Amino acid sequence: MFAGLALSLLPGFCHAEDSDLHILLVSGQMNQYHNADLMDRVITHYLEETGLFTVTRVKTPAAGEDMSAFAPDFSDYDAVVLNYDGDDWSAATQAAFEQYMREGGGLVSVHSSDNAFPHWQAFLDMTALGGWGGRDETWGPAVRWRDGQVVLYDGPGAASHPPKHDYLVTVRDFNHPVTEGLPESWLHPHDELYTQLRGPAQNMQLLATGFANPEMEGASGENEPVLFTVSYGAGRVFHTTLGHIGKDEIEAPASVRCVGFISTFQRGTEWAASGVVTLDVPADFPTANAVSTRP
Repeated sequence: MFAGLALSLLPGFCHAEDSDLHILLVSGQMNQYHNADLMDRVITHYLEETGLFTVTRVKTPAAGEDMSAFAPDFSDYDAVVLNYDGDDWSAATQAAFEQYMREGGGLVSVHSSDNAFPHWQAFLDMTALGGWGGRDETWGPAVRWRDGQVVLYDGPGAASHPPKHDYLVTVRDFNHPVTEGLPESWLHPHDELYTQLRGPAQNMQLLATGFANPEMEGASGENEPVLFTVSYGAGRVFHTTLGHIGKDEIEAPASVRCVGFISTFQRGTEWAASGVVTLDVPADFPTANAVSTRP
């Protein structure tokens, strides 16, 4: 479905003119392990199919180029969806984004976007947890779910993940609009499960965790955060670690065709943009025993 969509369309490349919520999708640079253009198309399709969102994509300059001209007017948008892991934005653009968030903006961090900006403290505060870029225990604790509660782990370690595989996602908070009405757990297909993410871990609300068999290489044996929210001033942040698309993949893999990923991403973006969720939990949502994907 997604492979045939044009890659070259930039700001305003896909609009649903009757939608209510305006989303700025920021991309342009990504690490070597992910296909950012395909993720851009996936993100746009899933948001605009709801009829709630108009998506405008803006791309930063290429790696190593002058970033001073990258200065979107964030205030024009109800939320920013980040599909980015690259060079730092200019100080002026960082300050503008911080102000936007403090004054009630929305941010959605998708999968590897939490690898970005390891030395931008405000971004670390917004996203609560992140990985790679040198981040270890000196960046802050990891977050665990143990014995029915959130536990902060201050011991050594840096982010990793086991090989892609099917794993169980378990909801830990049904009182949040994003997770209200979801099943207690569901099987998520063939995705990376980020482990040992580190960061300030403040003002965050853990919504769901994932678990990998500790015998797998790179697995922590812990219930790792996969869905959570963060408060930053008056701003709302939805953070999902789900949704890996490999650099060589040309069609959307099962990880992003999973109805669990699709629904929680759509609902999380609506919440970040508006503070409420009106989207229903779909009838084809996966169960604890079976994955559910769409073509």
